[in-house]
Amino acid sequence: MADLLWDDVKSFFDPDLMGALPDVVVPGTSVEDWQAVLDLVERSGWSCRYSEGAAELPVPRAEAALSRPAVAERAEHRVRPAEVLAIFRFHSAEEIDFDVDLRELQGQGRLDVLCDFLTAIGRRLGKPVLMCGEGEAPGHLVLGFDVGRDRVELLTEPLVADGAEAEAGRGGPVYLPLSQGEASAEASRRP
Repeated sequence: MADLLWDDVKSFFDPDLMGALPDVVVPGTSVEDWQAVLDLVERSGWSCRYSEGAAELPVPRAEAALSRPAVAERAEHRVRPAEVLAIFRFHSAEEIDFDVDLRELQGQGRLDVLCDFLTAIGRRLGKPVLMCGEGEAPGHLVLGFDVGRDRVELLTEPLVADGAEAEAGRGGPVYLPLSQGEASAEASRRP
């Protein structure tokens, strides 16, 4: 069975509430962890493209990508597990960060691809992989791969727009964190 059900989490995939490119992070990483992710992408056969500015280049070793000067062209590694886009950016060895494109993440099938992708990274590194709204990292976490439970789980209640402001088109998301009891109940609901 799927880690998450689309009907339960579709508000987290609404670009108007979350931003089109929500942040996904793996905290507490190293250059070796970055290299493990690059190796995972290569071994998995996922379509990918590395670029520095407008120049498409072969994927470098993680150490080289992370040690580029701050004034250098921006480095991106675009990875496509199936029809889902993940954009890795090499900001820091201490945190692997990437965005996913919510415009492509609609429906149960694409959600399953994302969950499989987060799980593959989390299992390979033995670390949590956490998602929050665009520009909110490490703020309001909404879902993530839990290493101990070996699955992707909700970390908060689904989003709702903020009342009257939402009706006027100005509402931001309202986050309702899961209590320990609710999180346990939610986890036990799914096999």
